[in-house]
Amino acid sequence: MLTHDARFEGFTTEDWVRFIRLWQPRAAPELEATRPRGGVVLVHEDGIPLKILHTRTGRIDPSAALPALAGAPADALSLRPGQPTALERLARDHHASWAIGMSLGALDDLMERFGAGVRRGDDLTVQALLLVSIVRDLVAEGAIASWPQRLRGLPLPTPQVVHRTLDALCGDGRAIALGLFDAGGLWTAFVARRRGPAFDVIAGPDGLRPALGLLSGDWRRDYRHLEQAVVEKYAPLGFGCFAELGTFRALQTDGRPGAWSRAIAVRDVVIAPMPAAVGVAVGFDSARYALQGLRTLTGRIPPFAAIGSMLDAARTRVGGLTGKDIRVLLGFDPMAALRTLLRR
Repeated sequence: MLTHDARFEGFTTEDWVRFIRLWQPRAAPELEATRPRGGVVLVHEDGIPLKILHTRTGRIDPSAALPALAGAPADALSLRPGQPTALERLARDHHASWAIGMSLGALDDLMERFGAGVRRGDDLTVQALLLVSIVRDLVAEGAIASWPQRLRGLPLPTPQVVHRTLDALCGDGRAIALGLFDAGGLWTAFVARRRGPAFDVIAGPDGLRPALGLLSGDWRRDYRHLEQAVVEKYAPLGFGCFAELGTFRALQTDGRPGAWSRAIAVRDVVIAPMPAAVGVAVGFDSARYALQGLRTLTGRIPPFAAIGSMLDAARTRVGGLTGKDIRVLLGFDPMAALRTLLRR
């Protein structure tokens, strides 16, 4: 996804912190202050803990894990549907939101397989997908286990699929931009310029702010200045997303049908320009929302209750009518995967 000479620019320390926090998992406001945070990494040999590390508090005495593991054999570290697992108990005992268990030597095996599989000339996309596939193999073999398995069952796209999806979003010589506004100003921005099969520039908001001038405080007008600044400094836009910070944060974890399409329709989110693949996805999101509303309405009226099964079939059919939808290109819904990762 990055060229060999890719450069990063336009990020101050605060810009990096803001951008990273934008993608941090979070819970409902009333639970955010007390929710489990961080994770636990356990290294074991035949189920006997050798080393434990909490990502927030540091090392943990392996003997402290014995109540959670209760002398469980190695296969007890794997997830069993419907049953509490050793990793789950370990995470809860130490107030962590996730846990990873790996057998002694699993990381060495991972790197050896990766070194044997990677080839000169493989780009970052190919290397990343290879690494993920090896991790999945080790999970299947029982050398690595995790709790919870939030992306369990998610298909792994091929490099060709990733490149086709990239072509659908942003053509060669164009850029992708995200701009978020808060309190009348530009809160953060992200720009990626494509050159050939990958991106050669990753830019932040610091280099764009001087070109924006004095903003009006109405982001629906100010985003045009940001859009123009990106075009003048980097490249014509292939895909741009602009919104207020609070709106974007809410939509990141909103799984209701029609949430994104409603926001775009009332201009709570501006997509400019909108690639065909994104437009199709938004259109079918609206159709699913409409069908769900009709399904709810007919279910409350006895004479029309029998229509419900027909509407359910229609909703299923709506999801697979086109090959231009990003979900069809990738083989999974990227927004659903994002919600799974961010929601706590």
